Amino acid sequence: MRDLLPPIRQWYADGSRFAVATVIDTFRSAPRQPGAAMAVSDEGVVVGSVSGGCVEADVYEVARDVIQTGLPSIRRYGVSDDDVFAVGLTCGGVIEVLVQPVDLASFAEFDAVADAVDSGRPVAVATVVAAGDRLGQRLVVWPDRIAGSLGDSRLDAAVVEDAVAMLDQGATGIRYYGAQGECGRTEVGVFVQAFAPPPRMIVFGAIDFAAAMARVGKFLGYHVTVCDARGVFATRLRFPEADEVVVCWPDRFLAEAVEQGLVDRRTVLCVLTHDPKFDVPLLEVALRTDAGYIGAMGSRRTHEDRLSRLRAVGVTEAELARLTSPTGLDLGARTPEETAISIAAEIIATRSDASGQPLSSTTGRIHRETADLAVARHESRSLPSARSSQGTSMQPAAVR
Repeated sequence: MRDLLPPIRQWYADGSRFAVATVIDTFRSAPRQPGAAMAVSDEGVVVGSVSGGCVEADVYEVARDVIQTGLPSIRRYGVSDDDVFAVGLTCGGVIEVLVQPVDLASFAEFDAVADAVDSGRPVAVATVVAAGDRLGQRLVVWPDRIAGSLGDSRLDAAVVEDAVAMLDQGATGIRYYGAQGECGRTEVGVFVQAFAPPPRMIVFGAIDFAAAMARVGKFLGYHVTVCDARGVFATRLRFPEADEVVVCWPDRFLAEAVEQGLVDRRTVLCVLTHDPKFDVPLLEVALRTDAGYIGAMGSRRTHEDRLSRLRAVGVTEAELARLTSPTGLDLGARTPEETAISIAAEIIATRSDASGQPLSSTTGRIHRETADLAVARHESRSLPSARSSQGTSMQPAAVR
């Protein structure tokens, strides 16, 4: 959706109606994740994609109908054993696509949502995708306010609670409720698309490997910070791709970032300093954060020395188990660029809980995470929750 904003904001400003098709659910080897989007203008211009090209032609025709009627539509696409050339996904996956009309009358909050996405401020858009005549009703949730309604105040309160939590996690997906927000019910399906700020990658050590890591990090969609205590090396000229270049002692900078709430489970910490006086105090802080990946570069001898020093300052074995060192996958990397790719590959594998092995040597579904998450979502529909069967009141404290 982020990539579509420039053209569709212009369409919206022009006052024309256009259609946005969004992947709302997936199962098995789906080519795109929930949130992937494609837009079609009233003149037939197409931007974005909802698959690898398998179903776009049909989605385009649905979008044209939606523009004409002004009514949203949901389509389900999957491979057919009887006719693999029919409209479907030849990869064997299944996707559900919501196609909605967008114009000044149907989505008054569109500009405010686009502004938040453009500026990196969190916002979630909750849309009814399963509830008969409520299809397409929309609620927009910011951390400090809401706009719109899904048709019932108690349902709104329940969705706001979930949307805020999903913004914290950077998660997008469908949640199910009763007609008045009750848990353990499935009458109302709500697709919550969370536009959270990009995850952070903090690279410590202003060296040539850090420059390559910053380029790869930006390519992967991270907000990249390079930090080093040596001002002569930590310069914007040397790291033009980084969002921030900070001159500060690494452990002090990281501790301040933690205090400011900038380090979470999506954060990646890459320690490339190669100097015990920098990396030991830094890792002592890093291993006690919520960061999802903590990698340190160096030889195996350097790693063993680093472990000894960390134990000496009181780092526990459980905390040390979170350290990935030497960082990166075994790709035979030698150059800074190759090394950055090997580290990035390990970050992706860690995030997805994948093996990191060549796909040609593995069996089963390629997109394991998509399949597993889909199964978990469907199973969770019948699980009880701590939320009251009457939903929750919409108190300011709930929207933190």
